[in-house]
Amino acid sequence: MALSFPDDRRYTDSHETVLLEGGLARLGLSAFAVDQLGDIVFVELPEPGAALEQGRSFGTVESVKAVEELVAPISGVVEARNEAVLASPEELQNDPYGEGWLLLVRPSDPGQIEALMDAAGYAAQVQGQ
Repeated sequence: MALSFPDDRRYTDSHETVLLEGGLARLGLSAFAVDQLGDIVFVELPEPGAALEQGRSFGTVESVKAVEELVAPISGVVEARNEAVLASPEELQNDPYGEGWLLLVRPSDPGQIEALMDAAGYAAQVQGQ
């Protein structure tokens, strides 16, 4: 899979992505993280209404290689989770920036999004790994 880093979102050191859509933030995993994980077999996500705290774990992604914690890139309240990814974790592998999104979150501090890495900064980081 060719690794891409769309300019329309922000990135974290732990490979989560944030795409701001109106007043909501769509959280996902970068193509780099998905590629490193390999075959994803299970995804655990919080229920709608759950509160996320920036820097805290909010779920897990399990692959044949490892179980990785998902780390909240921003604080906020979960508005929706991607039930399709929970039912078919391979959706995350097939389209991490589209149908493979994880959560829709109402940010409690939109400034946290601006503080995250842009695509160029993230690309530079992962190319060093």
